[in-house]
Amino acid sequence: MSYTLVVNSGAYGKQSSRSAYLFAKSLLKQGHTLTSVFFYQDGVHNGSALTVPANDEFDLVKAWQVLAQEHSVRLETCVAAALRRGVLGQSEAEQHGLEQANLAAGFSQAGLGSLAEAMLTQDRVVQF
Repeated sequence: MSYTLVVNSGAYGKQSSRSAYLFAKSLLKQGHTLTSVFFYQDGVHNGSALTVPANDEFDLVKAWQVLAQEHSVRLETCVAAALRRGVLGQSEAEQHGLEQANLAAGFSQAGLGSLAEAMLTQDRVVQF
């Protein structure tokens, strides 16, 4: 089956982002396809390049990046939610006259249309 995950909480402070990651690993291990992960609301913080966990903590942002690279999974942050929370890709930073971007490598910014398309084309959309 093909899946898209929707992640609504930040990388740290709540369990749901880590649960989404573990769910993703499990479904891939079982032979399913994970097409994309859509980070919405506070979930866009999963795409911040400025997240620096302590040395003894799990680096969830890096884990998403590795998973995406190894399994060709799209990591999409909702552009509107990300802008409100200060997570910007290079084109958004330039568009708004900002000197820097902080969207982590491997993540892209997308609109809700991308999520709507996933809901129409994937076998399952699971929200965390």
